[in-house]
Amino acid sequence: MRTFVLFLSLSIIFITTAGAAGPKKDRYYYEKTGQVVWEIPTEEKVVALTFDDGPHPQHTVQILDLLKQYEAKATFFVVGNKIKAAPELLRREVDEGHEIANHTYSHAYMGIRTDMRKEINDTEQLIVAITGKRSTLFRPPGGIYNDNLVTMVNQEGYKMVLWSWPLDTKDWDTPGVNKIVDRVLKNADNGSIVLFHDYIEGPTQTIDALKVILPELQKRDYRFITVSELLSHRKSSEALHNR
Repeated sequence: MRTFVLFLSLSIIFITTAGAAGPKKDRYYYEKTGQVVWEIPTEEKVVALTFDDGPHPQHTVQILDLLKQYEAKATFFVVGNKIKAAPELLRREVDEGHEIANHTYSHAYMGIRTDMRKEINDTEQLIVAITGKRSTLFRPPGGIYNDNLVTMVNQEGYKMVLWSWPLDTKDWDTPGVNKIVDRVLKNADNGSIVLFHDYIEGPTQTIDALKVILPELQKRDYRFITVSELLSHRKSSEALHNR
């Protein structure tokens, strides 16, 4: 009996403490507070294409050529040690109207021994030195985050951006061009954020997939805009809703 009472008491203390700590911080909480973005509900036919881990000396060039062909703008979540090796590609991305965002210096996953603030700041210094502009968006490698990281990222002046869950193309795993295409075309919707990678070790299927995805979504009257532009659509929708 004593054991049961002790267990019950501890349980009550735990629940009370959890309740006192505030609301459960799940996706709903972060979306409601605007601290993390997965997608932006909007009536406009717009999608945000995002590319992680680059730039790549060959892949990124071909992707930029395709984006230019279809008058598409995208957001590149760049890695510091990659832009250090190819600063001219970062400048080209900016010159052609694309958005640059921070994706850490070494593609470091959040962990006990990872200094995420340094990873972010080291990359930001390079972005500013190369482009003259500061980035305002951050994506954690692997989409792995906790509340401490969200808080720190916001304190540093960034918005944390993930992606629409059905639109993780998994192109880094070379699943097949058709699978990449099908995932995007079946799930793309107003305000979606699509996850691609312009830096992939070895052969890439992303470029061939984009050759199908871009014209098809264009036929469906979608426009391809940056994440920051997409965020402005949320503000417009909220202002309209609150009238």
